[in-house]
Formats: sequence, C-alpha cells, structure tokens
Amino acid sequence: MFRRPADAAQVTEVLRAHGERDPVLSAADVRDLRKAAGRIADVFTAREVDAAAETLNALLSAYAHPPRLTTHGGEHPWHLHVDGDDDGPWGEWLASSSALALATLLAERQAVPGGVCAARSCQAVFLDTGSGSPRRYCSTRCATRERVAAHRARATSVDRPAG
Repeated sequence: MFRRPADAAQVTEVLRAHGERDPVLSAADVRDLRKAAGRIADVFTAREVDAAAETLNALLSAYAHPPRLTTHGGEHPWHLHVDGDDDGPWGEWLASSSALALATLLAERQAVPGGVCAARSCQAVFLDTGSGSPRRYCSTRCATRERVAAHRARATSVDRPAG
C-alpha cells in the first residue's frame, strides 16, 4: 500500500494530536523528519539485537546531546530529552528521542524493539513491547487480511482438479 507523503500541515496536526503546542513546520522540516524516520526504520529491519543496537548507537552518536530534563517552559511535566534544545530542528528531535526510546526498549527486553509488518501489501514498522511470541504484523487488520488470503489460496488449490 503506497501513500502520498505527508505535507507540513498534516505533520503539524499529528504533532498537535500528540501534545505539541503550536508546532511550526516548513517543507524542509518535513524533509528532515522523513530522513530521520528512514534512519529510525533501519532499527526495525534489523534481524538481530546486535545489528539493532549498532544502528541505535549510530543514531545516538549522530543526533543525541547530553541528557537533560525539560518542561518546555512549564507547558509539560518534566521529561527527558537528548536533542539539542527545546526549539531545535524537528529531524534531530525525532531521531534523538526515538533512538533513546528504542534503545531503552532494546536494553530492557534484550530484543529488537519492533519489526516490519509481514503483510505483503503493508511494510509498516511497529513496536513489539509485548511478552510472548514476537509480533509479525503491525495490526490485527493486517494479520486478518493475510490469514484470509492464505485460507482462500488453500481453498482454491483444493478445489482445482489434479492435472
């Protein structure tokens, strides 16, 4: 499934929906966010923990600054940041904060923190924070779609006469 890339207005709405107050993004900011997201996606395509850790270390080395606590001028509760400052570049913020969160998950679980959806038509990345068997799909919708397609394929092959 291919989607048209989000523009600055759409990304602004997503940031607002997740607690950012009055984010201002330019087309260049969206390009930087897209570039950071591409680098972050490399963590999810890693097949082994060591490869994911290496990718996360590279992201932290490229984007992260010393950890600091911030409230964004009292607008939010205290929380940890590793980007340069509260008004720094959006791409740096995404890459550094995502790398920190994913590195924390990797260290806690000793596993790759997510994956790429196994559905042929999807390819979305997802977090795998649960216990038990590793996830293969980004959502129950994709898992169900794949199960139904496999069932139909089996039913069709059973209905065909031997040739």
